[in-house]
Amino acid sequence: MRAELPDFRLGSVLATSFTATLTERQGDSVERIPTPQRLVDWFAVNDLAVDSCTTAQLDLARELRESVHAAATAAATQQALPAPAVRVINDRSRAGRAAAVLTPGRTRRWELGPASCVEDALGVIAADAISVIAGERDGRLALCASPTCRAAFFDTSRSRTRRWCDMNTCGNRQKKARFRANQRLSDAAGRSPDPRAAGRG
Repeated sequence: MRAELPDFRLGSVLATSFTATLTERQGDSVERIPTPQRLVDWFAVNDLAVDSCTTAQLDLARELRESVHAAATAAATQQALPAPAVRVINDRSRAGRAAAVLTPGRTRRWELGPASCVEDALGVIAADAISVIAGERDGRLALCASPTCRAAFFDTSRSRTRRWCDMNTCGNRQKKARFRANQRLSDAAGRSPDPRAAGRG
């Protein structure tokens, strides 16, 4: 992967990881699949290797990504699912020809159609999104607490109270911001900042 392109944010849930190919949606957004080749790269690191990708297929992928994000956001906030998003997710699911296969190690692997095409990979993502949004998985959909992010993520923590889509990015950024704010208040009051403030929350 080329250094000038932003890194992928990879998670344990395929559908929400795919929505994270566009980050900082409420701030200065970062497009992590700006080219067809970059989408091919993302598929490869998620065990959905495809032979090639056209600009039209990249457009399909982005349409699915935004539809999954819209539907997951609605589900996380207990709102009605947007009909256009549901339509796109279902269409991409129907168009895919991937099959779930069992490996000797007792894990599930997706096997794309003979041509290993983008549509098959998108079908896998759509099917995963359907499983998550329909509530078939053990966990809950939530939105990142970062005001510039608001990414949908799937919380499988024991308490189901996770606040950040990614602790290493959004979580740390918010903790640093709280620490700096606390430091400014302490400086203004002529006191030393409380080092414990950075670790709260």
